[in-house]
Amino acid sequence: MSEKSRIHFIPPKPPKRDKRVAVYARVSTNDAEQLKSLSAQVSAYTRLVASTPQWLLVDVYMDVASGKAGTARKEFARMLEDCKAHKIEIILTKNISRFGRDTVEILEALNQLKVLGVRVIFEQEDLDTANTDSDLMISIVEAIAQSENESRSENIKWGIKQRAANGSSKLYDRKCYGYKHDPNGSLIIDDVEADNVRKIFNFYLHGKSVLGILKELEQQGIKSPTGKDKWCKRSIDVMLSNEKYVGTVRLLDSGEHGVQYVSENNNPAIISKETFKAVQIEKSRRSNVTQAEDGNQRKNKKYSSKK
Repeated sequence: MSEKSRIHFIPPKPPKRDKRVAVYARVSTNDAEQLKSLSAQVSAYTRLVASTPQWLLVDVYMDVASGKAGTARKEFARMLEDCKAHKIEIILTKNISRFGRDTVEILEALNQLKVLGVRVIFEQEDLDTANTDSDLMISIVEAIAQSENESRSENIKWGIKQRAANGSSKLYDRKCYGYKHDPNGSLIIDDVEADNVRKIFNFYLHGKSVLGILKELEQQGIKSPTGKDKWCKRSIDVMLSNEKYVGTVRLLDSGEHGVQYVSENNNPAIISKETFKAVQIEKSRRSNVTQAEDGNQRKNKKYSSKK
């Protein structure tokens, strides 16, 4: 090599960034934690695109929208329009559940994108639609949707149970005849209806049958709980057994047999405990069903208020 020779370093040409990539992210509320999650998703995928040769970030689409059907997802719609305009070749998103609100919507979107030649990469499931056939994708989407629905159902049941256990359940203040809600949603006595409740309990204790009570109420022109002239027999039966009239509410946990949550002094009482107990004893006496060693049996005669 001559002393005058010079060596020049020629770096390799960087790969051309010609794969147009978009990022889609969605959260269901504008809660601070969810918005923080949204920001983290976008930052992570932006870095991923920047570190991948041939990928060029063209846009980021972010929706803050509920997963309920009918909720507008403007950014998702804008992304689909850009795909139709061939501005996007690859979409990065966190998981399948973020991409749609139900199985049908997800599959419709994926089929539409497949026709347009757009790949979708789901980071959490490690899925790339370019490497997954249609039948397998359908199976995966349906399995994930079912799993999430089951998980959501369990979370709802757990929430109901927790609110029942700590006394914050709104079911404790569910309105019934004789009560109304104050501005805070708590139960207070409706004086007119409460007077009718007392009449019903007194009629029963003085020997009237449920049908006899119905006739008495209709003769006095007292409207039913639904505002009708005629009363329903079941309405009276339910009233005569409703502990809420003495201020007690029981919530039964459907998931655990026999477990109950009892709130005493939950609301102002309309009927005294003594009166309520007397009615339950009388109901048992009048019942045409008796318990025997070999099971329940019916009496030969039904109770009648007629002498």
